[in-house]
Amino acid sequence: MSDDDLPLRASDVCRDGPRAIVVGVDGSVSSMRAAAYAAGLARRQHCRLVAVFVRSLPALLMPMADTSGSAAATVAQAHDAVEKELRDAIAERSPALNLDVHLVVRTGEPFTELLEVAQEVRADAVIVGRSTKMLHRIAGSLAIKLVRAGRWPVTVVP
Repeated sequence: MSDDDLPLRASDVCRDGPRAIVVGVDGSVSSMRAAAYAAGLARRQHCRLVAVFVRSLPALLMPMADTSGSAAATVAQAHDAVEKELRDAIAERSPALNLDVHLVVRTGEPFTELLEVAQEVRADAVIVGRSTKMLHRIAGSLAIKLVRAGRWPVTVVP
């Protein structure tokens, strides 16, 4: 009997396809579209979805300009509100879609944190929303940096 004649085992079928998809979310319209696209892909592929929210560090000059600390508090409150919105959306929608979704919250630079999470979960793909910031067209967006890293297939959702 040749290997071609052997019956296909259920464990062989289950290992086909992606195991984890990472999606970057920040509460923006394009990141929420990316999350919806990633959720559909994860549902169809029967794999885990890891949503990554990165709390950005304050700009270097902000602490010097803001002696009262009110700007930093405002940024922290905005991050808290986005994180709560993301957690609520996941709790509400993932059971209905029968998805295994995890929200990972990190603090730092989005590119670095997405790379680390993707490596930790052994992601098969990374999905992000298109940046709408003018500076990113000059300096390079998160999506461009991820593509240049060349470690995973990257999908950019408009």
